[in-house]
Amino acid sequence: MKTAIVRIGDSQGIRIPKAIIEECGLANVVEITVKDGKVIISPVSHSRQGWEEAFKEMADNGDDELLIDDRIKNSWDEEDWKW
Repeated sequence: MKTAIVRIGDSQGIRIPKAIIEECGLANVVEITVKDGKVIISPVSHSRQGWEEAFKEMADNGDDELLIDDRIKNSWDEEDWKW
């Protein structure tokens, strides 16, 4: 697809059709990078997105037990920490 660069105040921009925005999952904030002379517009990824729902589902399914015994003590637990 070809599109024209338009003036937006003192800047310039491009118009992206709604269908492309929806297909790419773009929202109000995007990540713009330049690689090999190309402008790449990507949706912003949110760290830990969906984790809350996943943890709730795990708890509902009884799959939320610890895999590592958190009662294991190290010498630095007592020496380096002030309790």
